[in-house]
Amino acid sequence: MTTATAQDLLEWYDIHARTMPWRVPPAARAAGVRPDPYHIWMSEVMLQQTTVAAVRDYFLRFTARWPTVADLAAAEDAEVMGEWAGLGYYARARNLLKCARAVVSDHGGQFPDTLAGLLSLPGVGPYTAAAVASIAFDRPETVVDGNVERVMARLHDVHTPLPAAKPALTALAAALTPATRPGDYAQAVMDLGATICTPRSPACGICPWRGPCAARLAGTAPELPKKTPKKPKPTRLGIAYVARRSDGAYLLERRPDRGLLGGMLGWPGSDWAEEIAPHVPPLEADWQTLSAEARHTFTHFHLILQVRVTDVGLNAVPRTGDFLPPEVFRPSDLPTVMRKAFDLARSHFA
Repeated sequence: MTTATAQDLLEWYDIHARTMPWRVPPAARAAGVRPDPYHIWMSEVMLQQTTVAAVRDYFLRFTARWPTVADLAAAEDAEVMGEWAGLGYYARARNLLKCARAVVSDHGGQFPDTLAGLLSLPGVGPYTAAAVASIAFDRPETVVDGNVERVMARLHDVHTPLPAAKPALTALAAALTPATRPGDYAQAVMDLGATICTPRSPACGICPWRGPCAARLAGTAPELPKKTPKKPKPTRLGIAYVARRSDGAYLLERRPDRGLLGGMLGWPGSDWAEEIAPHVPPLEADWQTLSAEARHTFTHFHLILQVRVTDVGLNAVPRTGDFLPPEVFRPSDLPTVMRKAFDLARSHFA
């Protein structure tokens, strides 16, 4: 592989680059338009384990509501967590706030422009730091996501399964990263993996790297990268209690900052375990169990929630949580699994 390999890809990218709201197109970059580091950082945090299609609307809403990192740093935690609801992996939202506040308080509202400086920010790991340094500041850092791993495994016909192959694939990606236009190059490799060198049925015939691709020549491209089989996900059980007061207020609680769904609004309930754990309902009431269950899959386990509902009077006193009046409560502020429980409960209250 030579520098010509990177140049071939950049020429392809100049024509075929995907349009994204956080991205500066190649022609505009060539004319001197620089990406906004705030936009690149936010998009990269949102894109972790999430598709571009899912992120696009969230990014537009966030940047419309909080146009600068200083605006985001000044936002209320609950407002940010509410806007994030449904995007999943909620620790990202908490880290988003911590990082924005550190940029404002420690860096005068300007993102550091080096890998080391970016790594010093809370919640910013090696991948995000490399992506922001490369794309926003044109530093020749190596950006490796799932798309890049797949492209490198095929380009070099690497049969070592992931995740064991990660260090070798990263080294191969680093060897190809050019000193010229490294930001465009990083995005070009990711675009190549997303649009041509796809997991199934790669379009090798129109690939700008079809010539040097070792897996295409060997006929092994469709089977790469190989992956170590994952263990089956366990299933956990729990209960969600949905109580509506006679004035239309719902009983909700904010989950602890640490842990799954940390900082998000949710229904009071039991712990999630292999069996429904002993617990006390959030208030004394005539609870009815719905026949349908709320089912959701997290990264490491499946969850099945039994949904119990009740109507209570204005004098009901909860053991935990608070009643939110209808003008304050927005179902869209709930994480997906809690919204699923609410959607089931709504049929009872209709």
